Amino acid sequence: MTAIPQRRTRRAALVSAMCALVVTGAGLTGCSGGDPDAGTNGVGKLPPDKIQSRTRTAAKSASTVRLSGTVVSNGATFTLDMQLKGDGGTGSVTSKNGSFRLLRVGEHLFLKADAAFWNHESGAGGGAGSSAAANKLDGKYVKVPSGDPAYQRFSGFTDKDVLLDGLLTLHGTLATDGRHEQNGVRTVRITGDKGSGGTLDVSLEGTPYPLLLVRAGNAGTLRLSDWGKDFALQEPSKQETVDYGKQLPST
Repeated sequence: MTAIPQRRTRRAALVSAMCALVVTGAGLTGCSGGDPDAGTNGVGKLPPDKIQSRTRTAAKSASTVRLSGTVVSNGATFTLDMQLKGDGGTGSVTSKNGSFRLLRVGEHLFLKADAAFWNHESGAGGGAGSSAAANKLDGKYVKVPSGDPAYQRFSGFTDKDVLLDGLLTLHGTLATDGRHEQNGVRTVRITGDKGSGGTLDVSLEGTPYPLLLVRAGNAGTLRLSDWGKDFALQEPSKQETVDYGKQLPST
């Protein structure tokens, strides 16, 4: 019988002890070190189309989400930081024309911006009347009439389901692109047409929420966070609000 070197025996004992400690402390099922899905929610083992289906279902089922990043739409770039829930949303939007805040509670949409924004929307050189209107709207929540073009243009930024349905779609042939990490959370990445059709990082921890979206065609990058974290959503007071009438200045 060949004697086992004492050094090798001690090393094996040490590895065994470390495995026992990890399994006990972290609730893992093994210590092979070779399974990237150990301790995960298991979606990393699924085909990419199943991963996309699972993450869309998870996103739709969540009560709230926060979206931050950029979206390119109709040639315009918007920087978003929006909190969304089923009956509305609130947050900031920045475009080349300036920054403004959006707030929607149910069917009521409000927009708040400074006078410079409203002067731009009314058109340069609009005269004293335009300046007076802009000053009236400065820093106030303006109730956007449902028939105004701005309502259709901006309400989508506050609609969780509409926004996510439009964003969480990769184009082309789907594939997985390895394991990654977003803000300390392990993810699996899926791609459309090797990335040209967009990429999506899906959480491997807990619910398989989408965490990072890079849209196809350089159409923006969005981080998705605060899934299921509630936030206050209420209409502004009368003192904070201006009712401009049936139509806002040209938008």
